[in-house]
Amino acid sequence: QVHLVESGGGLVQAGGSLRLSCAASGTLLTIVRMGWHRQAPGKQRELVADITTGGRTNYADSVKGRFTISRDNAKDAVYLQMSGLKPEDTAVYYCNVMTADWSRSWGQGTQVTVSS
Repeated sequence: QVHLVESGGGLVQAGGSLRLSCAASGTLLTIVRMGWHRQAPGKQRELVADITTGGRTNYADSVKGRFTISRDNAKDAVYLQMSGLKPEDTAVYYCNVMTADWSRSWGQGTQVTVSS
């Protein structure tokens, strides 16, 4: 099981920006994919963005053009730069990684609240 530590959530006004960070540790396996999901109250957890070791990215349609995911392979870290935040972006954001054995690990989550 990979240990994930997230940081960077908080309260921001609509139109503002936040940057989430996540650092992974505790595995000898290659981390092949890192990403972020989110879960709003009463809703299912959904993909926000993810990125492969090679830098290929994937975004939810709702965040394209506003959010940017990046990764530091040397540090096993992933970042999510969020701009143009909207109240509907309010959710708990979860970092997650997939290792070479195809297992997935999740962080504890960080709250992002966007006020209107």
